[in-house]
Amino acid sequence: MPPEAPPARFVNDSFYRTILDAIPVPVFVVDDDVQIRDLNAAAANLIGLDQKASYRRRGGDVLHCLHATDVAEGCGRGPACQECAIRNLVTQCLTRQTITRKRVNLQVMRDSVHVDVHVLMTVSPLPDDGERLAILMIEDITEINALKSLIPMCMKCKKVRDDQDCWKDMDAYFQEQAGVDFSHSLCPDCKKEYYS
Repeated sequence: MPPEAPPARFVNDSFYRTILDAIPVPVFVVDDDVQIRDLNAAAANLIGLDQKASYRRRGGDVLHCLHATDVAEGCGRGPACQECAIRNLVTQCLTRQTITRKRVNLQVMRDSVHVDVHVLMTVSPLPDDGERLAILMIEDITEINALKSLIPMCMKCKKVRDDQDCWKDMDAYFQEQAGVDFSHSLCPDCKKEYYS
């Protein structure tokens, strides 16, 4: 059976579509069962499906959740789905308030391999003709999270070794890897030592 067409109120509003597609992070419009009602270009790129092919499919199915195929009924129906971060955040949002940049670890399948993906999720209610809808934004922070793991550092000069085996000042390393700038100051102990 071909997928149901998205409602005209989403498809035909070019201003809405332009704004949605201009957002550089994946954005989904979902209902209270986390069925996709719309998505932006970044989300379509992430899941490899266009708007029509993803319409009314559940989030875990299109995001390749590790547990989406645990039971024949699919995403949202298996025992592990009770702990699903996406499902629980959408439910919280629709019953309480906007949830902003909540750190979540998603377990997904990529090329038949189990992968942990670290994301920041923002969920906000979307008022719409009596239907309970939410906007779901997913920011992938897996690379930034990897920076928290062990980083080789010289115990004398404090330079950091990068993936190409080059030693760099810590400031330069973090600027290149994560776009992080440092401001410099003195802690109370050093201030006392140098400016007593």
